[in-house]
Amino acid sequence: MTFANLMSLLMCFFVLLLSFSEMDVLKFKRLAGSMHQAFGVQQQFRANDPPKGTSIIAQEFSPGRPEPTPLNEIWQKTTDQSKNSLDVACQDLGSSNTGERGDAQKMIIVDKVQDLVGETEQDAIDLATALSKEIAAGVLEVETSGREIVVRVKEHGSFGSGSAALSDNFKPVLRIIQDTLRDVEGKIQVEGHTDDRPIATAAFPSNWALSAARAVSVAHGLFGDGVLDQNRFTVAGYSDTQPLVSNTTAAGRARNRRVEIVIHQGLDADAKRELEVLRAEDPEAFQQVREELIQRFELKPDEIF
Repeated sequence: MTFANLMSLLMCFFVLLLSFSEMDVLKFKRLAGSMHQAFGVQQQFRANDPPKGTSIIAQEFSPGRPEPTPLNEIWQKTTDQSKNSLDVACQDLGSSNTGERGDAQKMIIVDKVQDLVGETEQDAIDLATALSKEIAAGVLEVETSGREIVVRVKEHGSFGSGSAALSDNFKPVLRIIQDTLRDVEGKIQVEGHTDDRPIATAAFPSNWALSAARAVSVAHGLFGDGVLDQNRFTVAGYSDTQPLVSNTTAAGRARNRRVEIVIHQGLDADAKRELEVLRAEDPEAFQQVREELIQRFELKPDEIF
């Protein structure tokens, strides 16, 4: 073997050794850092390239094709178990909020109606004050119920027996009522009533005709001068169907023969709107407040829808 062949073999041997060797970069950097600190070498230097970290996965594992296992597939599919409980909680919270809102709405409506009823009572007091002389004489009565005011005209002093013509003495009283109603809001219904004694004359073949004719006479007296708007008025005759007291006595029959001027003020637009909202959002609360308004303030059912 020649010297040249020997050198070639040695060169190949060292090349193979170098190719099989592996440098631990992390340990080399740690060693270099220790040497720098020990010998006072400059510790900060500008690197041309950003340092790259050493991947433990790259050191310990070789690349390969992953094989999924059933366990991994199961864990990849998750289910949110809290959804049902959250839905129930949200429903309960919504119901609670609706109930609280309904209670607050009821209080608002009741307070509003209470104020309205107070206004009606004040209007009735004003009417009674203006008609105090006639009330004391027993010609008129003034009552209030909820959002209604009733001015009751008795037969004595206003109509003759079996007649629908207003007496001359009552016409000045009617003008006082007219002036007072001008400042009172609401629809006005004039209602005629009789006792249960039948009537059969050429002018009035029945108590229906007599009660209606008396109501018309009072209505004409109220808006005859154009002081009151006729669109506010309705006229009705009820014969003997709505007695105040029993017709068994002469005093009772005299009390039932009357004409009533009923001022229907009802609920204002705000109260009606609040009731409509409550009925849409909480029907149960609406029924509760409806019953309370009827019992507490004597409102009629048709005034609350």
